[in-house]
Amino acid sequence: MFVNALTGLSLLVTVSIHPGMLSPDDERTPISLSAREKTAILHPLIDTANECVARAVSADPRYGQRQVTDLIVDSFKNCIAPVRAMIDAHDRYYGAGSGQQFFMGPYLDTLPAAVTAIVEKASRK
Repeated sequence: MFVNALTGLSLLVTVSIHPGMLSPDDERTPISLSAREKTAILHPLIDTANECVARAVSADPRYGQRQVTDLIVDSFKNCIAPVRAMIDAHDRYYGAGSGQQFFMGPYLDTLPAAVTAIVEKASRK
């Protein structure tokens, strides 16, 4: 069920930001940087997207009553901008299409654990 919802979500994310909103000098070729430099650039964007999703999940009145994955899917409507920024940056540094692959693969694989950890840490404060 989570995969089906996220597949639909990926289509929403893909079409939600008009390509014309990219910077005019944006070329669809990867920027040549070391792996370490690319990671250093992408990490804050991933953190921002994770934190947005975690805030939306923790603010959802259904939190604690529903699976966190269901709440994550619903949270993306509030987090389109940071998720799109992460995907676009991935495309910029690793090549066109890599951002969507990253989003649908490694990012979503680790997101439930990351969101749970962020929400639990915030609730202990």
